[in-house]
Amino acid sequence: MEPQSARITGWGMYAPQGVLTNADLERLVDTSDEWIMTRTGIRERRVAGPGETTATMGAVAARRAIATAGLEPDDIDMILLATCTPDYQLPSTAAFVKEAIGNRRAAAMDLAAACSGFVYAFATANSMVRSGMARHVLVIGSELLTRFLDFTDRSTCVLFGDGAGAVVVSASDEPGGGMLDAELTTDPSGAYLIWVPSGGSASPPSSQTVARGEHFIRMNGSETYRYATKTLASTALRAIERAGLTADDIALFVPHQANLRIIRFVANSMGIDMERVYVNVERYGNTSAASVPIALAEAVDAGRIKVGDNIVFVAFGAGFTSGAAVVQWTADPANGRRARSVDDHASVHAPADWQAAAPVPDVLMDVLSRNGASPAPVAPKVHA
Repeated sequence: MEPQSARITGWGMYAPQGVLTNADLERLVDTSDEWIMTRTGIRERRVAGPGETTATMGAVAARRAIATAGLEPDDIDMILLATCTPDYQLPSTAAFVKEAIGNRRAAAMDLAAACSGFVYAFATANSMVRSGMARHVLVIGSELLTRFLDFTDRSTCVLFGDGAGAVVVSASDEPGGGMLDAELTTDPSGAYLIWVPSGGSASPPSSQTVARGEHFIRMNGSETYRYATKTLASTALRAIERAGLTADDIALFVPHQANLRIIRFVANSMGIDMERVYVNVERYGNTSAASVPIALAEAVDAGRIKVGDNIVFVAFGAGFTSGAAVVQWTADPANGRRARSVDDHASVHAPADWQAAAPVPDVLMDVLSRNGASPAPVAPKVHA
């Protein structure tokens, strides 16, 4: 039976202990705190430790979202993981999240739409619940970008960080609330302005691609900036219009946290004062698909969202993709306290015949060790 509505019932986030400051980056590449802050608004970003992966970070955020929803892991019918930094090319990272949270019955799959991935996955979850195919869908954005950065390229290495956020979308027999409407777009004309050249079927990995540094993120910053400022605003406004609202009806905007200048420009172009915009880019940098759910979880727990509020989250990313969702909030923000007992650790079983090389770049291990913030490796669970 189709439910009356699909509502966000749980939320959670995870940020690694390791912190990479602008001062740290000054020792690694030709840059400065002033240069980074002026152009991006980023002061620091989080770095995953040697025992952490996209799956383990996503699992911690997921367990917090499930706890906030007042559910058990086996109540989840489907797991959607948005990421562009999966643990492996195959199998899906969502499969490992399922294991790490202790779920035995959910379908699980990855969704790739870069920084817009969480919004795409959220819209998909809404459709699954509204159609009656699932009762509770776990939507995760998890990214471990610092392992795909060239720390000699100041145009990219200063921008990105690691982390994960998650929500639970649940069926409700009460009408109203939940996602009121959404707008999803893709413009492939900008596909090569943010990309990783090698590692896929068009350019498989080889000693030559590694030597040429083709497995690192590359970006045309100026062109991306111009497109993002235009598209974030138009996508958000179209979603609001589809929901039958105006920008004045929105209590809080939760934008993709890529660049403070972009956020301010978009808010100004939409006629929105910054008091109605949640910003945490200074502390996390750009965490791609994890950006919106991390910001959303923080905003709820900080008291910035209350029952009955109309909120918008909007993102823009490689592809070029963009996505915006208009949501009427229905969950008691105090439910976030339920997640306080969820610890920071998660693990999955290791392959029997293979062991990963040291995953954290040497330059980052030096920084983490110097700051005393690098967590000890987490021993994987090995099943017989």
